[in-house]
Amino acid sequence: MPDVDLNEGQWDLGGVLMGTGTPIRFKEVTGLGWPGTRDSDVDRPSADGTYPGPDYYTARTIEFDGGITIPGNGPACEALLAQLQAAADDPAIRLVGGATMPLRVRRPGGTTRRANGRLRRCAPEMATAIHGRIELDMAFEATDPTWYGDTEQTLDIPLGWMTGGGFTAPVVAPIFVTSATTTAERPGWVTNAGTRDTWPVLRIQGPCNNVTITHATSGRVLALPTLALTAGQWVEMDTRPGRLSVVRENGGNAETYLAAASRLDLFSLPPGTSEMRWTAVDPTNTARLTITWRDAYTAL
Repeated sequence: MPDVDLNEGQWDLGGVLMGTGTPIRFKEVTGLGWPGTRDSDVDRPSADGTYPGPDYYTARTIEFDGGITIPGNGPACEALLAQLQAAADDPAIRLVGGATMPLRVRRPGGTTRRANGRLRRCAPEMATAIHGRIELDMAFEATDPTWYGDTEQTLDIPLGWMTGGGFTAPVVAPIFVTSATTTAERPGWVTNAGTRDTWPVLRIQGPCNNVTITHATSGRVLALPTLALTAGQWVEMDTRPGRLSVVRENGGNAETYLAAASRLDLFSLPPGTSEMRWTAVDPTNTARLTITWRDAYTAL
């Protein structure tokens, strides 16, 4: 189901619209600022104070205090409450480790952004439901505290036989061109318009073998030296927090193809524009690398 467009001041949880212009309104929403930290400070031996270690963000808990109001129509209020509960009850999310659902919001004057997590509390007070009002206390836990852009970005990079862009006059013999049977290389550019690192999904579409993907700005590499794909086959590497995986087109685990020195958890795209390169052996020059990502933000 495609995401619905949000007006300013609206929220979307599992396809249920909340906020401005909807029956679900909030008196207060908390948890939109600093997500909290998990410190690793150590007491200084035989001295005052502590030694500050790395600080890591905790999950972001967003709490909603409000209610559902449809005057004189209690059953409609209860049906809307059931939709909220059903969104979080999806077995593909609730029963699968690492699976999350998006919570989307468009603040007044801003663009739509999203956080990924799970609904952890949906506590209604039903005493006034018969009159068309249900008080509602909700909590959504964003297991990844980053805010992401609502629009998914995609870049498709083919292999190229010549990386220099042709010949430069005057042409002097002998002339060397890249053979179709050797590894070729072609750069591409990705732009993360956010304020913090984001995590891409990378798919290699065959036919090709001996694949290496390089983030030129940082020098980080994902290498699959023993991978061999025929036409129609692909492998996908997911670097997103909580979803680290390498899978084939048949759903099979393909992590064994990844070289030991290749770290999915470090292969991020920093803010701004950076260069991506990939190499592979492909006599047909039809293989493709598709990179998918969302802009990432520290603050809403």
